Amino acid sequence: MNKSYKQPKASVRSKIRWGVAGIFVLLLISICYVAPTYANRVIDKVNDVAHLGLPRFPEKNFNLGLDLQGGAHLVYQADVTNIKTLDQADAVEGVRDVIERRVNAFGVSEPIVQTTKVGSDYRIIVELPGVTDVNKAIKMIGETPILEFKEQNNEPPRELTAEEKKQLDTFNKEAKKKIDTALREVRNGKDFVEVAKNVSEDPVSKNNGGYLDYVTKNSPYFELYDKAATMKPNQISAVFENKEGYNFIKRGAERDGVVEVSAKHILICYVGAPGCENPLYDEAGAKAKAEELYAKANAINFSDLAKEFSNDPGSKEKGGDLGYFTKDVMVKEFGDAVFAAKSGEIVGPVKTEYGYHIIYKTDEKTTKEYEISRILVSTKKESDILPPQDEWKTTGLSGKQLEKAEVVSNPQTGSVEVSLKFNSEGTELFKAITTRNVEKPVAIFLDGEAISVPTVKQPITDGSAVISGTFSIEEAKLLSQRLNAGALPVPVELISQQSVGATLGKESLDKSLYAGIIGTLIVALFMIVYYRLPGILSAIALVLYAGLTLGITKMIGATLTLSGIAGYIMSLGMAVDANVLIFERLKEELRAGKSLRTAIEEGFLRAWTSIRDSNLSTLISCVILIWFGSSFVQGFAVTLTIGVLVSMFTAITVTRTMMRLVGPWFKENGNWAFKGYKKQ
Repeated sequence: MNKSYKQPKASVRSKIRWGVAGIFVLLLISICYVAPTYANRVIDKVNDVAHLGLPRFPEKNFNLGLDLQGGAHLVYQADVTNIKTLDQADAVEGVRDVIERRVNAFGVSEPIVQTTKVGSDYRIIVELPGVTDVNKAIKMIGETPILEFKEQNNEPPRELTAEEKKQLDTFNKEAKKKIDTALREVRNGKDFVEVAKNVSEDPVSKNNGGYLDYVTKNSPYFELYDKAATMKPNQISAVFENKEGYNFIKRGAERDGVVEVSAKHILICYVGAPGCENPLYDEAGAKAKAEELYAKANAINFSDLAKEFSNDPGSKEKGGDLGYFTKDVMVKEFGDAVFAAKSGEIVGPVKTEYGYHIIYKTDEKTTKEYEISRILVSTKKESDILPPQDEWKTTGLSGKQLEKAEVVSNPQTGSVEVSLKFNSEGTELFKAITTRNVEKPVAIFLDGEAISVPTVKQPITDGSAVISGTFSIEEAKLLSQRLNAGALPVPVELISQQSVGATLGKESLDKSLYAGIIGTLIVALFMIVYYRLPGILSAIALVLYAGLTLGITKMIGATLTLSGIAGYIMSLGMAVDANVLIFERLKEELRAGKSLRTAIEEGFLRAWTSIRDSNLSTLISCVILIWFGSSFVQGFAVTLTIGVLVSMFTAITVTRTMMRLVGPWFKENGNWAFKGYKKQ
């Protein structure tokens, strides 16, 4: 007799209900991520009342483009009159690279720096969203790139002067007096929160009355954790000193934290595994060796076997001992195996990307977390008055003496190199530098940042040198451009400056958001009126779509521009396009006399190929726009790409799951809630 097995209906319905619950949880999380301020207010109130220690959502803002955030639009013209025609494009590209590095150092979010050619003129366009001090930015960008050659600084650091030592001692004595006074006030009954707000210099907790929340052993506050572990709830500690300054803490409640295990392991790596130096085995051989050691290993000889055979340099000499660790710090396969084992058990061989492991789990414990508030008064160290000595010192050789840098190929090995040619003054300086630094590095700095640190192999006396290494063509070209940017006289002149005020940016943003909200509501209303119950479900999916799209845009740090918002609004209509195809198929199946359950499944199945093909063609267009388009076009294409991908998920997965949930609530042939149902 043939037998077939079907999953019980109760199990299927349970999975569908869990799927719908997951959809609404995802919706809630996405909304909280997009608007974290309001969510964090609720979380803070819950934590204050119940002390649950719920994590807060990161209050990260959207990256807004120049047209929304306001800022500066600067256009520079490069003076290339003293440069050969063939070298002009590379020279300007080198200056563009320098300007971009300077802008990034200035802390501008999502700047745009690009070159363009107008007739015979080379121009550099710089967009700086959110920059308020335009004059400072102009001054920084307009300076000629500075190229310097530096050698290692081996001079002994100087010591503090008597006056500096006196200032240091005075400052720290005042800090000690301040913390002692604060502790005395707290112990005499003054409110800890008030004292912390008035006295504490900890920027993280000062405004929260010194409250640091629950602290774990592996957090940056491990010193405070160790102190709290010796205290009782609501106890105030004595003053103690750490690297930040003088502290005292108040301990609150405690709770169970993460589970930690201690373990030893033996790693047998193989050819091709990451970090496997001098491998003895291929993959099959490593597995066989691991199985052999697993058969031999026991609690007594495990450390000796690890010292003899393990390929893990970090634990080999310690008998394979890894100490205590949490599951997330290990690769998944290793973590799953060791946390599933019992204390005292040896498991293996366990394969990871690094090889085969034999694991001896020695202990498992649940850590404690302590609720801590603290007051900090900062102290000063010698390094605060006398900064660490610079690793490099100037040699007198700079871009003024460098005539040319270019990409060349080694005639013997064929490897890519960057050649340098100095003038007569530079030749003499470079000769002296290389003579005294044989087998030592000489660093090349551009605008104070090292762009290459080659090692001198022999004295160079003719003013010509090459920088060799494992360069790709692109890397060598970039280094050559940077060297020439600091060597060639390529002054830049500001020829246009436009400021976009914050008021205009906010007005544009408000109007765009208003348009997005109205568009979402109109599309949702149309779906509800025209498709009834399925339309209501698609409206819920549309809200999830909006939250996910904005959340992903925010998460990946994409810059939101007016054109990007236009792409988002455009994708709203496309987001329900798949639902329209599905619901029309559903109507056809119902009118053909099929049951509601069958019609739902057939509607999704038959519409899928059309949905797939239409969205794929749109994605291809988006990829082309991102690849070849300008900044505003790219912003539009990125937003549209995210919208298309999310819309496919919400239409195919979210709407389908909800339809499967509500379908059994109705008659087999549907009812008025499903437009197109067939009356019996």
